Amino acid sequence: MLVAPPKPLESAEAAAMLTPLFAWRALRKHWPLVIGTVVALTLATAFYTLGKTKIYSATATLQIDPNPPKPLGKDFQGVVDMGPGLYWANQEYYETQYKIFQSRRIAAETVRTLGLNRDAGFLLNLPPGKTAPPMEWSVDDTAQLLRSRVAVDPVKDSRLVVVSLEDADPQRAQRVLTALVDTYVQRNIEDALVSTNSASDWLRGQTEKLKLELETSEMSLHNYKKDKEILSVSIDDQSNMLRAEMQQLNEDLTRLKSKSQAIQSRHDELEKINAEDPVNLPATELLSSPLLQQLRHEYVMAKRDVDALQASGKGSNHPETAAAAARTATIRAALLAEIKNVKGAVAKDLSGTQREQKGISRLFDGAKRRAMDLNLLEIEYNRLLRTKSTTEKLYSLVVERTKESDLTRLMRFNNISVVDSPLVPASPIRPNVPLSVAFGFALGVAMGVGLALGRELVDRSVKTPDDVEHELGVPFLGLLPVWGGDSPGYYGRRKRRQKAAVEGSAALIVHNAPTSGVAEAARAIRTNIFFMSPDNPYRRLLVTSASPSEGKTTVACSLAIALAQAGQRVLLIDCDLRRPRMHKIFGVSNDVGVSTAVLDRGVLSTADLSTSVPNLSLLPCGPHVPSPAELLHSDSFSRLLDHLQSQYERIVIDSPPIAPVTDATILSTKVDGTVVVVRAFRTTRELARQAVRSLTDVGGKMVGVVLNAVDLGRREYGYYQYYYYKKEGYGAPPADEAA
Repeated sequence: MLVAPPKPLESAEAAAMLTPLFAWRALRKHWPLVIGTVVALTLATAFYTLGKTKIYSATATLQIDPNPPKPLGKDFQGVVDMGPGLYWANQEYYETQYKIFQSRRIAAETVRTLGLNRDAGFLLNLPPGKTAPPMEWSVDDTAQLLRSRVAVDPVKDSRLVVVSLEDADPQRAQRVLTALVDTYVQRNIEDALVSTNSASDWLRGQTEKLKLELETSEMSLHNYKKDKEILSVSIDDQSNMLRAEMQQLNEDLTRLKSKSQAIQSRHDELEKINAEDPVNLPATELLSSPLLQQLRHEYVMAKRDVDALQASGKGSNHPETAAAAARTATIRAALLAEIKNVKGAVAKDLSGTQREQKGISRLFDGAKRRAMDLNLLEIEYNRLLRTKSTTEKLYSLVVERTKESDLTRLMRFNNISVVDSPLVPASPIRPNVPLSVAFGFALGVAMGVGLALGRELVDRSVKTPDDVEHELGVPFLGLLPVWGGDSPGYYGRRKRRQKAAVEGSAALIVHNAPTSGVAEAARAIRTNIFFMSPDNPYRRLLVTSASPSEGKTTVACSLAIALAQAGQRVLLIDCDLRRPRMHKIFGVSNDVGVSTAVLDRGVLSTADLSTSVPNLSLLPCGPHVPSPAELLHSDSFSRLLDHLQSQYERIVIDSPPIAPVTDATILSTKVDGTVVVVRAFRTTRELARQAVRSLTDVGGKMVGVVLNAVDLGRREYGYYQYYYYKKEGYGAPPADEAA
């Protein structure tokens, strides 16, 4: 059966560390360490917690109102400003009050009130019933100690705040917190009073000052009105009257200008009348003068009569024509006279209108000059009036605020109230035994798991069958328990009795003590090898190890004996030509062996290869050769193996370690399978991987790994311990146990 090469070192380690399986194996392997750590830390935490001084916390609830009720009305404004009532302004106010409550000033006043700087119980935080020698601290140091025990916890979405004080004595905690709250509330009132008194004194000084300024401004305004002869009516009224007068004059002037233009137009039209034939008269004149209209009509009719006579052939000298012409001349003269009268009247009217217009213009100009003068007076007048009005308003405001501050001082209202007074705490807040024990338990679990994982990461040796299969990637064939009295407890005593009863080398335990755990383990390895390749059995088996002193020779002997006990003819060959041991273990001569048989196969026919173990023969290494690797790599050695295989059913070869020399890798190419021996808790995973890789790189066939020198008394081998030791129960018990 071919075995795939093991995973590279980096990928195997990364996969082991990055999966929960690694942690599970580590916890399963080191569970006593985890449990011990958990129990130790839990008990230590419990004892430490129970030994600590109990701390009690007295609490009180305060209401801080940045906008307190106003008994004098909503328009009343106190001297101490609580803020505009906005969210962020209120937050700043609350934070300020929290800091004031925890301030050194409040703490120092409380210390002085209760004499805490001379209270040894408070200074040393002693529980009830314990006393200490008298002592005295400074007030500042005691205040700092008090501040360190005070806490402020605002209640969310409310104006309430919970204040607390911690102390080892519940009665003292309640008493000190009560005094602290009283000091804070009283100090808030006193601070408001101090501010109010200071404001009142300042306001009184400002009242006298503003009163003098108001009197001065009033006198200045009066003197100005007197000097400028301003009437008692306001200058605004005079300005309004002057504006009304100017408006009326302007309207009259406009009316006269329009009238003058109309008269001038009438006069111009009259001047255009033809004196020789005054027929074309202005319509306005005709409409306004009936006489002029009648004369024009008569003139037109008379002129028409003259024209009619002349048209009838009567000349100008004709009496009728002359009479008609004379009458026409008379009417024309009367018409011209009337027109002249109208012209005179119009000219007179025009002259009068123009005179009136000039008079109105003079009046308007005079009013305009008076308005300009009044504007100049108004500037200074308004300045004096503003000064007087401003001073008067300030004076009124200061007088009002002075009265309000006096009322505030008399009322002594407070925006901080005690909702819940401090009570004597019934139970301590620290130490919290369940929480501390739970924390110790959790810490123990974390530390135990960490120690288990750390120990597993630090210890890189191969210890368990899981390490063989998961870290090396090769089958686990079985384990050989350690032989001797190293194991503690009942099983160690049994092994010591067995060791005393068995004589000979540990490599022959399978033969000398067939009912021992080692013998059972060897037979289990034999069975696993049988079942790994039932159709093509491993007739040539190579047993090697990664490094020296891992027990490969012992495993080779035990495996060979177990195969022989199965009724097969087995040959054990010692190919460790550098450090041979097989001849010493079995007590045979080393004169004839591998080195001589390779050179002359005929020596085997006369050599006695039998051992004290039935069905087991031994071919020692023989005399020392200068180049063992070349001998094992030779064709002669291969032919020797073929010859021996024809005479035995199984051949087990013991070889040197893989790491120091190349003998094992050479032999792995000449056998059907290779068994690598790994010493528990000694061979590192890296070295074992390298050994397996060296064999697979040259094409060697891996059968599996045997874990040697296993101490079944260790917790990692609970199942195997039960299996191997309980199996011995089927044999005859020791004499002392039978008794």
